[in-house]
Amino acid sequence: MASKQPRVAYFCMEYGLDNRFKAYAGGLGILAGDYLKGAKDYNYPIVGIGIKWKQGYTDQLIGPDGQPYDTYHNYQYEFLEDTGVEVPVEIRKREVKCKVWKLDCFGNAPLYLLDTDVPGNDDAWITGQLYGWFGEERIAQEIVLGVGGVRALRALGLDVDVYHFNEGHALFAGFELLREKMDAGKTFEEAWKASREEIVFTTHTPVVQGNESHPIDRLLYMGANMGLTEAQLAELGGDPFNMTVGALRLSRKANAVAKLHGETANQMWDHVEDRSDIVAITNAIHRPTWVDPAMLELAETGGDLWSAHLKNKRDLIKFVKDRTGVELLENNLIIGFSRRAVPYKRSDLIFSKPELIEPWLKSRKVQILFSGRAHPLDDGGKAIAANLVAMSKKYPGAVVFLENYDMSIGAALTRGSDIWLNNPRRPKEASGTSGMKAAMNGVLNLSILDGWWPEACRHGLNGWQFGDGFEHEDETILDAHDRNALYKVLLEEVLPTFYDNRPKWVEMMRASILDTKDYFGVKRMLEEYYELLYAAPGKS
Repeated sequence: MASKQPRVAYFCMEYGLDNRFKAYAGGLGILAGDYLKGAKDYNYPIVGIGIKWKQGYTDQLIGPDGQPYDTYHNYQYEFLEDTGVEVPVEIRKREVKCKVWKLDCFGNAPLYLLDTDVPGNDDAWITGQLYGWFGEERIAQEIVLGVGGVRALRALGLDVDVYHFNEGHALFAGFELLREKMDAGKTFEEAWKASREEIVFTTHTPVVQGNESHPIDRLLYMGANMGLTEAQLAELGGDPFNMTVGALRLSRKANAVAKLHGETANQMWDHVEDRSDIVAITNAIHRPTWVDPAMLELAETGGDLWSAHLKNKRDLIKFVKDRTGVELLENNLIIGFSRRAVPYKRSDLIFSKPELIEPWLKSRKVQILFSGRAHPLDDGGKAIAANLVAMSKKYPGAVVFLENYDMSIGAALTRGSDIWLNNPRRPKEASGTSGMKAAMNGVLNLSILDGWWPEACRHGLNGWQFGDGFEHEDETILDAHDRNALYKVLLEEVLPTFYDNRPKWVEMMRASILDTKDYFGVKRMLEEYYELLYAAPGKS
């Protein structure tokens, strides 16, 4: 396959591979890690480009006062290979050396990581903390990823057919491609047209305000423009310069990460002239990383799913007890909820009518496991996490908050919970791959019809939806509608099925696994990337 397929350089700020490697913050990184693992499994010629973060993302712990606080550690990764390659980038008119490391466990899909923590650099801090800052510091990190990434490919002698930017963080790689062509004699317009044929782009954030932008004078001061003029920058990304708009104009094709997200993204960016088409390629997961193979086999052969699920549930109960001292009840319903701490994900929606949910929590017939981290500089997100901690104190034994979310917590929750709850304000969820992991493990989704779930949900057969896809600009009206819908489905369908109709529950588990295991596996996603995104124009 490798000789017949275009070679892709995949640029991403974060990679979630396993817990030994602290180079991820959340879903974007987990997707990138699963993508590389799938490229290895199915022999696709893909090269990952990222950053070697000295301190990774925050370790976010809960203090005695119930408030989250951030801690950082310097990590040494003995499993990384020193390539012996160093490439320079220029930031604020000063040369910054970028050392190139290699993670070679993926064979045909190696990951190369840039590192500014090298002797002689005044700016060694740039690759210190993943998403540690905004403004100038973020631009510096993105220059290292994008410009340094392209120069690393050149220095390593790696020929690339397609440059894939996973989110707008990598856009400055496109500026470096423009610079190369303009230095070779092409005009800006000629370089733009030629570079566009090499670049594809994945957009994630379905909220305009959440897409990164910078004042043009800041890009010029930092040296991110790579020789482009103020007018040329404005032509690419507007003023202020929007990284997503720039990526849409500098790519031949773009993709959203679920079918509904494709509709949302095309509406969001409909006003952008000369942008690439946005096609929908739904995210997927690496099954060997996230899914219990026994659950897959038993679903396919008609075996005893409940006993296998109980084993995973007991493992989760032990995991929680070891971490928190709380021992959950094996025979009672466990709901898992693991999300980044931001308002639109509405982590506390289930508590919003205490007169309905409180009796179930006090009897521990409903047990809820929460986990998730806020951005270190997001006080609002930390307040959300603190509220969940407060709920764990209000309902001891029934509500648990697992601090410092990581891949091990994600794996335990998506294997051992009974229900996977997801209630974002539609349509603000781009994809939500944790629900796919749960579904393939026989953990039934109870979710708003947002992200990937509209593509999989068969209500009452392989999980449940609530809210009926309702949308409203007034968040008060939307929240009230969804709150009532959640309680109705939970109290009238989920709980009676769990406690009174175990045969139906098990059949729903089987349907959940069989309905999702192939379509939402990484093999299908990679095939669609090659067919819809990477194939040369005219060959797709």
